[in-house]
Amino acid sequence: MSDPLFAPIAIGGLEVRNRIVMPAMHMNMCRDFQVSDRLVRFYRERAEGGAGLIVVGYATVDEYSGGPTNIGCHHDDQLPGLTRLASAIRDGGARAAIQLNHAGRYNPSFFLGGQPAVAPSPVASRLTRETPREMSEEEIIATIDRFAQAAVRAQQAGFEAVEILAGTGYLISSFLSPLTNKRHDRWGGSLENRMRFGCEVVAAVRKGLGSGVPVIVRVNGNDFMEGGIGRLDQQAFAVALAAAGADAISVNVGWHEAQVPQIVTKVPRGVFAYLAREIRKQVAVPVIAGHRINDPQTARRLLDEGFCDMVAVGRGLIADPRFPEKASAGREERIVHCVACGQGCFDHIFKMKAVECLCNPRAGHEDEGLHRAAVPKNVMVAGGGAAGMFAAMAAAERGHRVTLWEKGPRLGGQLHLAGRPPGRDEFLTLAEDLARQLADSEVEVLLHHAVDRAELERSRPDLLILATGGEPAVPPIPGIDLPHVAQAWDILAGSRKAGKRVAVLGGGAVGVEAALFLAEEGTLSGDELKFLLVHGAEKPEALYRLATESDREIFLIEMTENLGANFGKTTRWGMLQDVERYGIKPLVGTRVVEIVPEGLRCQRGGETVDLAVDTVVVAAGTKACNPLQAVAEGLGIDCRVVGDASVPGTVFEASHQGWQAGRDVV
Repeated sequence: MSDPLFAPIAIGGLEVRNRIVMPAMHMNMCRDFQVSDRLVRFYRERAEGGAGLIVVGYATVDEYSGGPTNIGCHHDDQLPGLTRLASAIRDGGARAAIQLNHAGRYNPSFFLGGQPAVAPSPVASRLTRETPREMSEEEIIATIDRFAQAAVRAQQAGFEAVEILAGTGYLISSFLSPLTNKRHDRWGGSLENRMRFGCEVVAAVRKGLGSGVPVIVRVNGNDFMEGGIGRLDQQAFAVALAAAGADAISVNVGWHEAQVPQIVTKVPRGVFAYLAREIRKQVAVPVIAGHRINDPQTARRLLDEGFCDMVAVGRGLIADPRFPEKASAGREERIVHCVACGQGCFDHIFKMKAVECLCNPRAGHEDEGLHRAAVPKNVMVAGGGAAGMFAAMAAAERGHRVTLWEKGPRLGGQLHLAGRPPGRDEFLTLAEDLARQLADSEVEVLLHHAVDRAELERSRPDLLILATGGEPAVPPIPGIDLPHVAQAWDILAGSRKAGKRVAVLGGGAVGVEAALFLAEEGTLSGDELKFLLVHGAEKPEALYRLATESDREIFLIEMTENLGANFGKTTRWGMLQDVERYGIKPLVGTRVVEIVPEGLRCQRGGETVDLAVDTVVVAAGTKACNPLQAVAEGLGIDCRVVGDASVPGTVFEASHQGWQAGRDVV
């Protein structure tokens, strides 16, 4: 039976080799709007990895539409870089497309020399916390023309398709939404008027390109904004865009201001494809579904079941550029799956840094190849967590003889804890993915083997990489050793159970995750909820309560005023929503002074408060576990310390430090 994922498809007159689209994602790899060598090499590798269509971007259409780290497509001096980028993608075997966009009210004033952004109406943005300037009729007409000019410039550069971004809260979708379009002229008011700007952009681009270059439009299936554009109006917009000249519709979800999680780990794979299916029923052009499609099985199911004609795999191709190649060769168990952590992609954008990846430290560094060492060394890696696994693989790729020692029965380290809270099981998948990568490498893996002084004296490695991780910090609180006190790590690992009234000490990432883990115990599962909903056993509001309430009472105690301060920006807001949704009771600005058999004693706002609980869960952070460095140095063995064994941090930091240590072995 043929594989639907690798059936060719035509978009307009453009033949695409398979159904896998890499959608446009801001990479932050440009400077002064100019395409960099780093960006070219990044996309060349994804094209060589087998993607059918690669859409780069977004690219700017004028000086108001983006910032200097965007791909520029608004001036002829940007043509040489655009040409190199399009050529690299085509030479790699993929079709090359570019997404054009105008950020509108999402463009911060610091990108505009202090001038306000432009928008259909002066409605403040919750993203930038600034109020844009209303566009005049003349500016609207000029902006439509600039989209067309940019499209022609992209065609001259060798791009084989042009995509228009008409969603996500940017300019076109802000004309569409009654939340942001308060105009009373022909560009506002009725749905037909609010659709006009987007449709005229598409028509102008279509006219400028002629019939030879397909036009794709990326829309929201639902903007998830209260009082905004829901499914039905978005479907009407898609129909109008197809009539205006769109050769394909690509469907994403949500504005940047929306309060529905869209791209984080807890979002089920492929969950938003239902929105693409509703649009597909109404248009006669190919429809692309996206968001959280990071494995071939999900992609095939969506194609087979008629949700879409193509699938957009974005961060999945950052994590593994060979995703399509592996799937087509029957090696999909070797794919490294995106965990949707946002740590190296979205969080980096907020920090004005280039995109990188927790799962793939090579991403964004494709031009820094791992060259074989002139003289192979004997390298010992102590610890089989993320840092140790990446260090071992990088050193082995350089040609060194590498042995990885792990004292426990499995590889993965704290990934197994990170994957225990609700909606975080992608980290368990990553542990499995990395273990398979190690099995395919030349690294010798020794489980149930701890490194000690005797072994170091016997082995005398040329280099020792210490990735021995961290261990739970134990705060000096009287009563910390009482029997009803448990470490959060033990709770997450399942080796300790909690009672009905629980106090979690520490409101950082581990504390929040442990509290949510405990809060979800006793709630109904997805399968149970679907059964009850379909059979009308309970009303929706009762099902919501059963999905979010158990009979456990949980207090989350944090000394500072902020919960989850060490989460990335992409993840934190959703986690704090869940704290509220599951009825967890935060006690911020609260210090525990003593744990007693009946519970604990706290100080809050100058008052002493006794809290009766039957379980105290300690989530006071992580401390480095590094007993071997002094031993190695005493024996004269060269050593490097990475990950939590050096300074406790994120999984992203551990993976990149490990990879760097391995690749630096000379």
